[in-house]
Amino acid sequence: MVIALQSVDNRHQDLVITPSPTGLSLQGRVQIPGDKSISHRALMLGAIAQGTTTVKGLLLGEDPRSTASCFQAMGAKISALNDQDVTIEGVGLGKLQEPQDVLNAGNSGTTLRLMLGVLASHANRFFVVTGDDSLRSRPMSRVIQPLTQMGATIWGRQAHTLAPLGIQGQELQGIHYHSPIASAQVKSCLLLAGLSAQGETTVTEPAISRDHSERMLKAFGADITTDPETRTVTVKGQAAQLQGQTVIVPGDISSAAFWLVAAAITPGSELVVENVGMNPTRTGVLEALARMGADITPENERVVTGEPVADLRVKASSLQGCEIAGDLIPRLIDEVPILAVAATFAQGTTVIKDATELRVKESDRLAVMATELNRMGAKISEFPDGLEITGETPLQGAEVDSYTDHRVAMSLAIAALNATTPTTIHRAEAAAISYPDFITTLDSLPH
Repeated sequence: MVIALQSVDNRHQDLVITPSPTGLSLQGRVQIPGDKSISHRALMLGAIAQGTTTVKGLLLGEDPRSTASCFQAMGAKISALNDQDVTIEGVGLGKLQEPQDVLNAGNSGTTLRLMLGVLASHANRFFVVTGDDSLRSRPMSRVIQPLTQMGATIWGRQAHTLAPLGIQGQELQGIHYHSPIASAQVKSCLLLAGLSAQGETTVTEPAISRDHSERMLKAFGADITTDPETRTVTVKGQAAQLQGQTVIVPGDISSAAFWLVAAAITPGSELVVENVGMNPTRTGVLEALARMGADITPENERVVTGEPVADLRVKASSLQGCEIAGDLIPRLIDEVPILAVAATFAQGTTVIKDATELRVKESDRLAVMATELNRMGAKISEFPDGLEITGETPLQGAEVDSYTDHRVAMSLAIAALNATTPTTIHRAEAAAISYPDFITTLDSLPH
């Protein structure tokens, strides 16, 4: 296997992957970056808590850097970002400063959506938030609508649904919101708004989404209760100040998924992926791969600052097609692109349903994965809410595009490992958004 990164211009790079003519076998141990969701939340809660928060294992991708930059602009003191010890001197709940300039969330939907909940509750302060081309096209109505019900004042393009957005902070009133979708971003936004609202703010979801916000809010001292049976979480507003904590960020299971699939589909491979966060609201990808017959064994299971963690040993195996749908989807929504790659190597047909949410991510991930994998010889049919993938279709190298979507870029790279001829992935630098060392790690694996 030969990997070459080629600069196209000042912004973009092509990744060329030439498979080994004698076959490929991935071996060794892989360390993955810190969990992106937890990194965002640690920075945000540290910024609005009293005292000092220390974050160990922070993801150094572009998205958390956007979060740090926004909160620094509002008065939080955040040390230089690194994956060892980042310290945050918080300003206290409701005490962020009105920034002198527009807040830029970059490519990060998590930064923008969660931050809207924080800013909307800062009475008598005005904020403007924006993002890059991709983020400015992504719908914000899913959080703006319930925030407006709480009393928020938010303006934006296309009937107040698209960034740039202007926020005039208000005194908010808690509500009980029945979310039409299972979305951790929606839930977290409203919980953050509810911290300073009058009364209680309750969110009920149709299925349980990832619960990092609930876990961390409780650790920071928020008065928060959860009811898994009714898929409901409630925060009591104006009840307690948040207090700075030490947060140890586990490895991101979404990043681990690329190596799990890479080893599973590559004959003779065996990898150990270290320090993987095993939060049960995030392990849907392991359940999906188990349904497909993947050989994955958790080792060294432990709990780190409230989050379950394990090392995952994965061996090459013969995968079978299956159906991935229903309540499983919210627990693996970010892993659907790499699961689509796994499905192209599985026997039989894999059907992915109930995944309409993927059409409003960094790209339309359903359309993009179908289009780009089909360029490589896959047989994928696209439906409004999912994909049908006919497996055991040999892949050939092709010119494909990441659409500046980090998960698409990395998924296509894993697909290219087992193609018969070289593959060129345009705009591959997108991988750095959530996994800065992905290409270096791929190139360094013994094979």
